[in-house]
Amino acid sequence: MRDYKKLEVWSKFHHLYLYIKKEIAVKLPKEEKYELASQLQRAALSVPLNIAEGCGRYTDKDFAHFLDNALGSLNETDYCCFAASELDYISNKEYNIVNKMINESRAMLIAFLKFLRR
Repeated sequence: MRDYKKLEVWSKFHHLYLYIKKEIAVKLPKEEKYELASQLQRAALSVPLNIAEGCGRYTDKDFAHFLDNALGSLNETDYCCFAASELDYISNKEYNIVNKMINESRAMLIAFLKFLRR
């Protein structure tokens, strides 16, 4: 078993979730509370949760399965942020910041997946 808190990739996604929760989701209008805001926060939270859950698995293959799920949730997070930008709920500057964080995190996750699958 691995300690997820010691993984740099988990830490990156933990910080991404906190940023989305504190800086992006709060800017969405009240009418989006149960739709886009909720979905965005659940998708962003799902990424570090999947990494944490995967750390409890005994094989790299099982762990990689949870990392694949995390990647899917990250893509969902990415789209929710894009939609928020397109709907003018967040500024272009805010979107560019979160998009950069998402892309850096995605690259790190994909590299980690490749490492596990070797």
